[in-house]
Amino acid sequence: MNSPDTDTATKTLTVVNPYDLSPVDTVTENTPADIENALAGAFALFRDRAAWLPGHERLAVLEKTVTLMEQRADQLIDIAIREGGKPRRDTRAEILRAIDSVKATIAALRTDAGDVVPMGLTPATGNRMAFTQREPVGVVVAVSAFNHPLNLIVHQVAPAIAAGCPVIVKPAPETPLSCFAFIDILHEAGLPQGWARTIVTSDNTLAEKLVTDSRVGFFSFIGSAGVGWVLRSKLAPGTRCALEHGGAAPVIITGDSDVYEVREALLKGCFYHAGQVCVSSQRIFAHTKIATRFATQLAMKASGLVVGDPMLDETDIGPLIRPAELDRIHEWVLEAVDGGGQLLTGGEKLTDTLYAPTVIFNAPLDCRLMTEEVFGPVVCVDPWFKVEDALDRANSLPTAFHASVFTRDVERAMAISNGLDASAVMVNDHTAFRADWMPFAGLRQSGLGTGGIPHSLRDMTVDKMIVLRTDTLESPPDADPV
Repeated sequence: MNSPDTDTATKTLTVVNPYDLSPVDTVTENTPADIENALAGAFALFRDRAAWLPGHERLAVLEKTVTLMEQRADQLIDIAIREGGKPRRDTRAEILRAIDSVKATIAALRTDAGDVVPMGLTPATGNRMAFTQREPVGVVVAVSAFNHPLNLIVHQVAPAIAAGCPVIVKPAPETPLSCFAFIDILHEAGLPQGWARTIVTSDNTLAEKLVTDSRVGFFSFIGSAGVGWVLRSKLAPGTRCALEHGGAAPVIITGDSDVYEVREALLKGCFYHAGQVCVSSQRIFAHTKIATRFATQLAMKASGLVVGDPMLDETDIGPLIRPAELDRIHEWVLEAVDGGGQLLTGGEKLTDTLYAPTVIFNAPLDCRLMTEEVFGPVVCVDPWFKVEDALDRANSLPTAFHASVFTRDVERAMAISNGLDASAVMVNDHTAFRADWMPFAGLRQSGLGTGGIPHSLRDMTVDKMIVLRTDTLESPPDADPV
């Protein structure tokens, strides 16, 4: 492979199917010169106010994008499965969500407007009226993750287009094909080429050069906390940002809960996309009255999930994104079991990337499965007797994102919800529930800012206030006689 040290060097990236590690496509990586051209072009567009796209043109592009995505849904599904490994049923749901995310962007664009600022409330503010208008924040650079290869890209790019920002998007090296497909659709829908560009690189130094350039107005990051916080610390002065990381989402189950109902609700939250979800249900704290029975029932159902080829409709759990992740997850499982945790099901490497859905009962509280995000098909069930203990354990980590509580008592539901350190609490539902227009925010080390279509659109714009001074506001002219 050629060295990336010169602009003339050409590197290729092989996209592989994580299920069988077979090659899917080959992508040419971008060079430092490509990154400079993308930044220079995007910044020139932003600085030329006469070149800004009017709202009706942006709206027309997004509406046409919806039509094209609907027409090509099956193609988009196949692309996402081959490069990302999410089972067909779940990938179909993701593509439908991505289409709806563009629709949500259209709705937000139609309703996101400025505000009237009160004037005349003091003598000094008399004879004036004031209002705000929304303007683009600048060049948006979006760095995305592999686990939802289309919908995450839509969440970062569509609001930028709606805001009127030129956008440069860097997809995960494992899953660039869905990003290419979406950007191509935007251009086919009428978006001029310079307003949305894709940069593909596996070179972290080049990625950092892109993100930290002084011409970047807004940095959108979805990925690991270790990378996101470091990049944020290196941003140029004035660059705004939003970071979306993850956490080890907690669930609290009270003793009055129906074990079978909770089991069915949490099965999806624990094992959806092989646990490769930033708000996957990972630490389940169940009252001692039901903890053993619940853990046994969850393990029984988990052992019956179909693990295999994500192209097949019957598959429940597909592969991890790469073999190294499977090896890491297995190491964490062995650590928990060696420390005294009871392995109820799973704990097996099925192939280089397929891992059996795993349930561990009473894992050590200091093991990595209980303190870090596993990002795999593994869940721990931990018994509690006093709810204060459950809350202490749930809130004990430096990460905080989604959480859940299961109970039949609405007062207990509210009390526990109020006690949980989380940006969102799902009552009688799993932690991975999300509607794409709702606020989606990691707290503390789990992120910065608020995601969700309308919230991202707001982040990618700035308020410009216009203050109009005129004497007629206080003393209207005499009306002409009728």
